[in-house]
Amino acid sequence: MSPRLDEKHSDTSCAAPAERTSEDRETASSTTPPEHSDPGLTGLPDIPPYEEVGAVDARALSKTLFARLASLEEGTHEYAYVRNTLVELNLALVKFAASRFRTRSEPMEDIIQVGTIGLIKAIDRFELSRGVEFPTFAMPTIIGEIKRFFRDTSWSVRVPRRLQELRLDLARAGDELAQKLDRSPTVGELAERLGLSEDEVVEGMAASNAYTASSLDAQADEDEPEGSLSDRIGYEDHGLEGIEYVESLKPLIAELPPRDRRILSLRFVANMTQSEIGDELGISQMHVSRLLSRTLVRLRRGLLTEE
Repeated sequence: MSPRLDEKHSDTSCAAPAERTSEDRETASSTTPPEHSDPGLTGLPDIPPYEEVGAVDARALSKTLFARLASLEEGTHEYAYVRNTLVELNLALVKFAASRFRTRSEPMEDIIQVGTIGLIKAIDRFELSRGVEFPTFAMPTIIGEIKRFFRDTSWSVRVPRRLQELRLDLARAGDELAQKLDRSPTVGELAERLGLSEDEVVEGMAASNAYTASSLDAQADEDEPEGSLSDRIGYEDHGLEGIEYVESLKPLIAELPPRDRRILSLRFVANMTQSEIGDELGISQMHVSRLLSRTLVRLRRGLLTEE
């Protein structure tokens, strides 16, 4: 480990610095605490570019920074600088934890972002006096935050947490029994293995279907002649509702007097007006209106009675 990562600044150590480019000066100014303006940061080691810090150096630097963080007041600029530096130094822990979930469908950038939240929570709770290495303390918190993210957001349909956990138990038990029995386990075997009832196992298996959803525009397999799923899904035929009403009205219409049936036919089949129906039957438009209203009330009453 480079000695400069352990040694503290000294105002008397005035070894002539090597010439640095403008890029080097900019990097140094962004990674070295401004001691002249922040006395609370005096004595901290130099912080090289984060991508150049190895795991051993990051651990040593973190111990020094945690010791200083405990003496600073929360909310101050010095506290924020030390806390942010700890986050940057330990981002490798987040990337390592996130790599365990690279097979998931979520983008790796999102997983790292969620893991960073877990890292920040671990930094805020860590106590150097307990004698535990920070990576050992932080890793469960980071992984737990990532798992919580998948549990809360990855399900296509929201299901109770009990069923989410049951899905994982069923998956593990199913793999173990499949290797042991050399076949897929039955519901009864899964229930016996997990100490559950068969109804609970069936409920958990049904809940597993809510984890992922297929797009309606997804294309079928190459060996299937059908197109996308949307092309194979039926649609609601509103005409079916009309057929039900017509079939229910048929016996009621058959019981009507011939003239009333004729008026219904001329009005709703031939689409004639009441005046035209009156001319056709030789009665007034007012009479047609009264007969039509009486017939409709009778049919409506008949339908309601049947229901």
